[in-house]
Amino acid sequence: MPETPNTGPVEPIWFVEATYAPDAAETRTPLRAEHLAGIVARLEAGVYVDAGAFLDVSASVVLVRAESEQAAIELVRDDVYMRNGVWVEVRARAFGLVRRP
Repeated sequence: MPETPNTGPVEPIWFVEATYAPDAAETRTPLRAEHLAGIVARLEAGVYVDAGAFLDVSASVVLVRAESEQAAIELVRDDVYMRNGVWVEVRARAFGLVRRP
């Protein structure tokens, strides 16, 4: 990630996208409560900045605070969806989050 000091209105974080399996609309149902509880716990801990999913069940997006791209990916890969094949691919990109002063 480019060196960007965390002193101004832009916070360097990771934009992580997790792609759903073709049958995710069905396979996620029994895992959804555990998945959402994990998301909420990481939001409350400040590890995740925000999270959500496209309504067409194509992918989820998680804004992650992590030291590296690999660390961000590993945090998201630890989700119950990834462990059970609901998500099939995870990728991350450096992202500059504009924060309120």
